[in-house]
Amino acid sequence: MAATETLTAERILEATEEVLRRHGPAKATVVDVARALGVSHGSVYRHFRTKAALREAVTKRWLDRTSEALDGIAGDGSRDPETRLRDWLAALFTAKRRKAGDDPELFATYSVLAGEQVGAVAEHIDELTEQLTRIVSDGAAAEVFHSEDPAVSARAVFQATGRFHDPAYAGEWDRAEADADFAAAVDLLLRGLRA
Repeated sequence: MAATETLTAERILEATEEVLRRHGPAKATVVDVARALGVSHGSVYRHFRTKAALREAVTKRWLDRTSEALDGIAGDGSRDPETRLRDWLAALFTAKRRKAGDDPELFATYSVLAGEQVGAVAEHIDELTEQLTRIVSDGAAAEVFHSEDPAVSARAVFQATGRFHDPAYAGEWDRAEADADFAAAVDLLLRGLRA
């Protein structure tokens, strides 16, 4: 790190991501992060009190990237709710598939970290289901969807499509029939919401 560059939480998180990519979650240390930044490990601890806090922050940052990208689709009231729901589910599947395929080492690392950071993962799932709830609510208000409780319907949609976004299924995402299976699942869910 150049002497004129300010050490920020964001710079630490970027360096942590790179250290995790190189060393994996079992071997990456705060000292490695500090070394990558050219600072003392005490400087890192001023921003993140513990190694666990640093790991939680980097996990949350990774999950937030997906949430933020999907929020634009969920909030786009200029498009009909059915299209938004299809696009939102497709974007989630694409994002998860891309993360798993483009950088499998980092994806495996984050899968380990996500297993450690149950709170961050639960918060992420809550954010995603809240986005789905907005779409389903808009669909119910427009009488495109039938849902007595949009939050319950949104959670059901999220759970029913888990095969296409839960990292436990990452090994199936590149199978030849994955796209057809995804399209069939979304069609079925939309028929159910329109009933």
